[in-house]
Amino acid sequence: MTTPSTPPATDPRKDSLIEYPSRFPIKVMGANVDGFVHAVTELARRFDPGFDASSIELRDSRAGNYLGVTITITATSREQLDDLYRALSSHPMVKVVL
Repeated sequence: MTTPSTPPATDPRKDSLIEYPSRFPIKVMGANVDGFVHAVTELARRFDPGFDASSIELRDSRAGNYLGVTITITATSREQLDDLYRALSSHPMVKVVL
């Protein structure tokens, strides 16, 4: 007769496919308006104080109405990434975060 065993405690770091810390690119799209890149940069710095703004990549949409901004942060935890995604997604200038 077997008795049910308690599953071993899991390490939250093992639940992720990402090894922390690591460089992690995030694509942010929004209207091509003044202040958009600055807003994205400020949010990146809030979650990664060492964020290097010179690493930002910009791509205009075909008609030029939208701007894609790729930021590459140093990801230190799943929680940090989740919080950054939430902050970016809820910003009024941001349309999409990938």
